[in-house]
Amino acid sequence: MSELTELTAVRLLDGYRGGEFSPVEVVRAALERAEEIQPEVNAFVRLFAEEALERARASEERWRRGEPCGLLDGVPVTVKDILLLRGAPTLKGSLTIAPAAGRWDEDAPSVARLRGHGAVFLGKTTTPEFGWKGVTDSPLSGVTRNPHDPTRTAGGSSGGAAAAVALGAGPLALGTDGGGSVRIPAAFCGIFGLKPTYGRVPLYPASAFGTLAHVGPMTRDAADAALLMDVIGGPDSRDWSALAPASGSFREGLAGGVRGLRVAYSPSLGGQVRVRPEVAAAVRRAVERLAGLGAYVEETDPDLTDPVEAFHTLWFAGAARVTQHLTREQREVLDPGLREIRGAGARYSALEYLAAVDVRMALGRRMGRFHDRYDLLVTPTVPVTAFEAGVEVPKEGGWRRWTGWTPFTYPFNMTQQPAATVPVGTDADGLPVGLQLVAARHRDDLVLRGAHAERGDPHRPPVPPWGYLPGP
Repeated sequence: MSELTELTAVRLLDGYRGGEFSPVEVVRAALERAEEIQPEVNAFVRLFAEEALERARASEERWRRGEPCGLLDGVPVTVKDILLLRGAPTLKGSLTIAPAAGRWDEDAPSVARLRGHGAVFLGKTTTPEFGWKGVTDSPLSGVTRNPHDPTRTAGGSSGGAAAAVALGAGPLALGTDGGGSVRIPAAFCGIFGLKPTYGRVPLYPASAFGTLAHVGPMTRDAADAALLMDVIGGPDSRDWSALAPASGSFREGLAGGVRGLRVAYSPSLGGQVRVRPEVAAAVRRAVERLAGLGAYVEETDPDLTDPVEAFHTLWFAGAARVTQHLTREQREVLDPGLREIRGAGARYSALEYLAAVDVRMALGRRMGRFHDRYDLLVTPTVPVTAFEAGVEVPKEGGWRRWTGWTPFTYPFNMTQQPAATVPVGTDADGLPVGLQLVAARHRDDLVLRGAHAERGDPHRPPVPPWGYLPGP
């Protein structure tokens, strides 16, 4: 059974097709793994064992008849507890949302697409409160820990999703990313994560953080992410900003490779970012592999001045908006950091907010011109590896907020570009390092192609070595 938890979605589907194993076997194994890891890692806010097995039995019967109902029939998937999933409360890591207060009778667009394609929902994964920061702990569900070392953070805000995929509790996960929240935990946990072009995956209800917020796949590799994008990437009338359908299959585009692509390699955004030496070395080795695969690599930097103040204006204002309806008593039980930034966000004027939008538009224009010359930009995903669990910032560095140690991620939420992280090695403590690939808006296919070609360290195990967790 444990062997089944280490297979990708593509491999599972091949197995179903060939009769090697069944959806019931796979889902049961994934549920067992989820229950096994939960006490130590805390990746889930709830599991759906009975419902999952029921859907798996129905899938098994369809496969027996040779009539799968979609591209993911019988594949286990998890959903971050920011996204609506019919029949389960969506509490967003907050004590201020009462499970009995809503009807919970609607799927988010991406969840509805998964349901229509026969995916099996294992559970809802953890998030910091309202997804506000780059690590995963909340007043509701506590601390989510790193699959490679449970004393370290899994990253965030999609930390539960990343930990679940890394440890075999389902090969596919839906995360959200408003400033790096798919890419940060994917990098820290050693998996693949994609923030698609804004609007490529529709979002409903709309995020209080506005057009910074994306929905994206978190998987073992780029091939699984491309498969998932072929499912969730269609438009939905509930999202007025959703894009038209992609012109072709993301899976079919993977075969193009990187030969002939123009790749800009920026180790530190022009010296603006202090990158830990082990991270820098692993990323440089991966870039050399891209060059060896035929990419034209040039070490250069985009004209990008750190937009953190503008990002803070947009992000803190979003935090104020998402908590605006709360009573004074409810605000007292918020995550203290969220309470602090929502206060700052509530004090911004409309003119200050629009000035931040101007910064964002200027950044988008600069990156648009940059991608006239380069197909892909490559950077480290995060300049550090996973640090102590339960804190917003590492002890060293002198940072005040999570944005201090994530300067490679949030700029590309401001520009709405597709960006992915690929695991490319580990540091001396065995903690994963991620490489980020960024392309022009609407060129998700190039990001996936580059990630599929750069598969990372071929000796890296597909999941953390089982048995690393301390006993009870």
